[in-house]
Amino acid sequence: MSQAPDAENRPTVLVVDDEEDLRDIMRRMLERRGFETLVAGDSQQAVAACRDHPGEIDILVTDLGLPGVSGGELSRTATELRPGMRVVYISGLPKEMAVADGLIEQDALLVKKPFSTELLIEALRSVLAERATP
Repeated sequence: MSQAPDAENRPTVLVVDDEEDLRDIMRRMLERRGFETLVAGDSQQAVAACRDHPGEIDILVTDLGLPGVSGGELSRTATELRPGMRVVYISGLPKEMAVADGLIEQDALLVKKPFSTELLIEALRSVLAERATP
């Protein structure tokens, strides 16, 4: 199985995390695996990217613990601007706690920090496959 999407079909991922080092690590790991990446350090930058980016944004990868606005709130705003965009959350919180606290829905995809490259790529492939299924 190929590690990266084919060159003509490079999905675009918007990575949102307030930790610059983690944002940069995710950007590099995704680009090495054949994804186009956009990065944002907060919800305002992410919303601007959703509004202003000329191409498609396939997936929003957002930390749940953003300053000022939760990743869940950001995803609602971002998906209003980009209705076809899928969302993958990342957090140190277990999913059960995030759901109980009302941060995300039960059916949301959450990748728990710390995570491996493989785990994140698997989550992205999962939402891309879901999106491709009519």
